[in-house]
Amino acid sequence: MSSTMQNKASLPVIKRLPKYYRYLSNLQADGRDKISSSELARMMGTTASQVRQDFNCFGGFGQQGIGYKVDVLLTEIGKLLFGSGELLPTVLIGAGRLGTAVSSFISRDTNGYKLIAAFDINPALEGKEISGVTIRPLSELESFCAAHKPVVAVL
Repeated sequence: MSSTMQNKASLPVIKRLPKYYRYLSNLQADGRDKISSSELARMMGTTASQVRQDFNCFGGFGQQGIGYKVDVLLTEIGKLLFGSGELLPTVLIGAGRLGTAVSSFISRDTNGYKLIAAFDINPALEGKEISGVTIRPLSELESFCAAHKPVVAVL
């Protein structure tokens, strides 16, 4: 994303991107290939003008009278939210039952995260594998983070 685009996108616009992404994902799952700004505005609880202004911050992807292509918007908003396909190095803290479920969610390629380590205080879990990584003692967290520089921690 160029700096001119970053300067044009206000914080409220950026905060709306995940909601756009979720609605567009649902539309795509329902087999929709196009959507109008007014229809998307109704879903978002805003105005068609606001939707058009939001998308114009990032280059405007619609055509008047035709609307927006759902797949194009999803791809572009996905790039803004998740970067250029690079997965974010992620650590999981807590590898019990809930942690195990969360780890499988994180490990799906479609989520933008790459699980690089899991930590837990329970010595019985130490050395076990969870979603392709070995569970480490919590006491190693600080040194691991210093060495591997994860971008995301899931607690």
